Amino acid sequence: MILPPQARGLAPMIVPALLVGVGSSLLLLALSEVSDRLQDVLWERLPDAFGVSGTSAAWILGMLTVVGFVVGLVVWKVPGHAGPDPATTGLIDPPLPPRVLPGIALAVIIGLAGGVSLGPENPITAINIALAYALGMKVMPRTPGVAWVSLAAAGTVGALFGTPVAAALILSEIGAAADPRPLWDRLFAPLVAAGAGALTTVLVAHPAFQVDVAPYPGARLIDVVSAMVISSCAALVGLLAVYAFPLFHRAFRQLGHPVLRLTVGGLVLGALGVLGGPLTLFKGLAEVKELTAESGAHSAANLLLLAVVKLAALVVAASCGFRGGRIFPTVFVGVTLGMLAHALVDSVPASLAITCAVLGLLLATTRQGWLSLFTAAVVLMDLDLLPMLCVAALPAWLLVTGRPEMLIEEDEKSGGAAAWRG
Repeated sequence: MILPPQARGLAPMIVPALLVGVGSSLLLLALSEVSDRLQDVLWERLPDAFGVSGTSAAWILGMLTVVGFVVGLVVWKVPGHAGPDPATTGLIDPPLPPRVLPGIALAVIIGLAGGVSLGPENPITAINIALAYALGMKVMPRTPGVAWVSLAAAGTVGALFGTPVAAALILSEIGAAADPRPLWDRLFAPLVAAGAGALTTVLVAHPAFQVDVAPYPGARLIDVVSAMVISSCAALVGLLAVYAFPLFHRAFRQLGHPVLRLTVGGLVLGALGVLGGPLTLFKGLAEVKELTAESGAHSAANLLLLAVVKLAALVVAASCGFRGGRIFPTVFVGVTLGMLAHALVDSVPASLAITCAVLGLLLATTRQGWLSLFTAAVVLMDLDLLPMLCVAALPAWLLVTGRPEMLIEEDEKSGGAAAWRG
């Protein structure tokens, strides 16, 4: 069968997309495996060797401070300085030069293993984009550079979530103005990469994002009101973090040297970890499952404390220079706020409260509607909640649209001084 010209233009990218998707997943899995092994050493074996508890206040405070110092040394001394200031970068950015990638990988592995409240998504996406772009432009130099960026971003997002849907939704929000082709033509090769990345992760690691919460009992009219109120309140909480972000960033910048800045940041994170306990450490994926599995053991006051501490830890970690993403810790805060809403008004189903709180927080902190809606939905994977989530997104979006983003922009006119993107 003879393919039409449009199809003949898409077909040559199938094999490169498969390779990029599989490679993106394997790099993510390798980074996660190394950080998990290091985490076991830092929080299990070392405390046992010293005869102390890895959950003790002294160990949490000391470990986060040391981790900040070591990451500061990486940023200071390793070639490339572990990439640009992470407060100035998003999930999908232009490719970085390959020479900075070892420093980024080292900094994120130490941070993830050391209990910093950030996820792997931003750094691993940056690494995969840089590698795919550098290799792709050598092998297929006539292919536009943006194609390699899209493939690596899609493959990584697919690998992170274990499904290509999230990648398709994110990429559908960007690039339409620069590429006049039909949507599915633009998404074809990225979807191949996302599918390959997702399948590789599923086959190797069997990821699961669902939390242990009673299923949604079914729609009621009052649930529409509850969903909109909870998502809006969560969005307002997220905006507090957004407005605090440049203030913290400016304060840490006053410290000057990266070793001092990150050591102080680690000390603050350690103090927050002591206040909130072990559940508020790390990226939050395993901790959120532990939290929901023992929901009956947490009072409303304790849930409020966990949410406040984790959100503060996210702002501190992201603003002082630790390498990492904000999606996973934001999900932890959203789940905690949802559990708090259910604890305060038990007639609101916990499943509804949790997904709507995650949705509102992600809308405020990421400003990506499809990603926020998808992530909130996969927390429970209950199709009955989708209509409620779509309705709940509307008032939350009205609150966050047009507000400043949780991102710092380098002001070229002031010689690289940080300016808040508004």
